[in-house]
Order: sequence, then structure tokens, then C-alpha cells
Amino acid sequence: MISGLVQILLFQSIGELISQFLLPTLPGPVIGLVLLVLWLVLRKGVNAELAMVADGFSQYLGLLFVPAAVGVVLFLPQLKANAVAILGALIGSVVLTIASSALVVRLLSKESVNE
Repeated sequence: MISGLVQILLFQSIGELISQFLLPTLPGPVIGLVLLVLWLVLRKGVNAELAMVADGFSQYLGLLFVPAAVGVVLFLPQLKANAVAILGALIGSVVLTIASSALVVRLLSKESVNE
């Protein structure tokens, strides 16, 4: 279990270093997560220690939504005042996401048919 936790913290630390010195616009934990995923793809699997730590973390993933819910309640007056703009942005982003995803699927499916 300690080995799995050390692996996660090592990749997060490497991500933080890369973020500090090379890519300041990206968060360190995101860089570390990408590096960890690349490492696991290269190794073609997840070892038992890392899987045990990941399973332990995923059991408590719901707790991460508590601060977001508190923030929503805290800023409820501002959210009510800007409800139309927020709904417009949400609906617009969903429509754009679906449209761009459909475009990418169409382009990729044409390429796979041509091969």
C-alpha cells in the first residue's frame, strides 16, 4: 500500500516541478496524472499496490463535492442574479460540445473507412 501511495505522490511531485519550471499554465497534479497514465500504458497494467490505493481513494471521492456544494450555497444570490447568463452558457457549451464531438467522430470514421 505504501508503494502505491509513493507512486501517486511521486508523479504528482514531478507534475508540480514541471508546472513550476516548464508549463506554468497547467496545474501540477494534472501533469502528474497524465504522466502516471502514460507510465501505466507503457507498463501495460496497474500493479496491485497502486490499484489498492486507487480503490481506497475512489471510495471517498464523493467528499470532494462537499466544498463545491458549499460554494454554490455561499454564492446563491449571485447565481440567482445571473441565472439567465449561466443557463445560456451551460446550454451553449453542451450544444457546442455535442456538435464538435459529432464532427470529430465523422472525420475519424471517414479516415478509418478510407484505410
